Amino acid sequence: MTDTSDTRSADSAAHATQRTQLHRLMRFIPVIAPVLLWAVPCWVLLYTGQHWRLPVTLAGTALFVLGLVVMPLAMARGHGRRQQDRAAIVGDTLLGSSWVLFTWSVLLGVLLRLALTVAGVGESQDRARIVTWAVLGTTALLLAWGYAEARRVPRVRRLDVQLPRLGPGLDGTRVVLITDTHYGPLDRARWSERVCETVNTLEADLVCHTGDIADGTAERRRAQAVPLGSVRATRARVYVTGNHEYYSEAQGWVDLMRELGWEPLRNRHLLLERGGDTLVVAGVDDVTAESSGLPGHRAHLAGALNGADPGLPVLLLAHQPKFIDRAAADGIDLQLSGHTHGGQIWPFHHLVRIDQPALAGLSHHGTRTLLYTSRGTGFWGPPFRVFAPSEITLLVLRSPHLPTTP
Repeated sequence: MTDTSDTRSADSAAHATQRTQLHRLMRFIPVIAPVLLWAVPCWVLLYTGQHWRLPVTLAGTALFVLGLVVMPLAMARGHGRRQQDRAAIVGDTLLGSSWVLFTWSVLLGVLLRLALTVAGVGESQDRARIVTWAVLGTTALLLAWGYAEARRVPRVRRLDVQLPRLGPGLDGTRVVLITDTHYGPLDRARWSERVCETVNTLEADLVCHTGDIADGTAERRRAQAVPLGSVRATRARVYVTGNHEYYSEAQGWVDLMRELGWEPLRNRHLLLERGGDTLVVAGVDDVTAESSGLPGHRAHLAGALNGADPGLPVLLLAHQPKFIDRAAADGIDLQLSGHTHGGQIWPFHHLVRIDQPALAGLSHHGTRTLLYTSRGTGFWGPPFRVFAPSEITLLVLRSPHLPTTP
């Protein structure tokens, strides 16, 4: 027999090693990434045997150099100390566009050219030019589709989740999860209204927001967040902070959500009672809270459960999936998280998986703990979602202890 505790310890150690490697790599990304994102497509599309006329080659090269220069400058002005929304929109759009162009320059630059060579299609120059037009066409289609996916109201994803300790009176409890709305430089006040209207059609008992409300302070993004005050739930509306709140005066967001009628679960819990049974609904600050320097902000699970009956089932809100190690160790029944965006723009999800134990959907951890990771309701930065659709999640809690009818 395998000792499951040893297996979990080995998995945790491997995950910690992966995170350390990622953090080391992150130091060099700001310098290396922009160069690769623009230089690789430039080389593949212009200098691998196409033999374009000189004006075409020079013009194309100039565009790539312009992108390489403008993108980091715009992002620095948009997301740095100046916080200029127009610059952020330009920088984010260029980042998303260059990522898609880079990805398909590499994939089609290798695979399509190989396929054309094996099939004996045309001369070398013809194959090189086919690859160029295929890359440009694929990139244009994916960006157009990805923009529409990012800007639409998310589809509702419904899932029944059975919790072994859930009492029969709580069977059928409807929990709606929204997360990572990321109100930001692109004004999405109307989008926010439509998201809330959709949530209100789901007749939720409990509505949860697991953080990353916005990029910017509560004062600056207030107009986009105000529609959250219209969300309806029969029992409670609860919220926990995400890492992006700690880039933008987190306490201001806590205060605004409380003003809008939401219950910030900052390392505390409330009780949801139904049909004679009780569910503990707990929440913790994001794991980055303590390093933010804000007094009293930290992820403290023991504080969140302080005073709760240990025999009751627990639904925990924690922004990042990687909090699941602590949740599973404490026997939490179900953790709800966001943060990953499902990768947002394929194939970025491979990098996300280095830092997080789950990307999207329902997963099992420890002896009884379930984790549901949402792909997010909005988008961060680049206004594109490619092969990672957004979602509003309806979780219907199920009990295995329903009374039998004679």
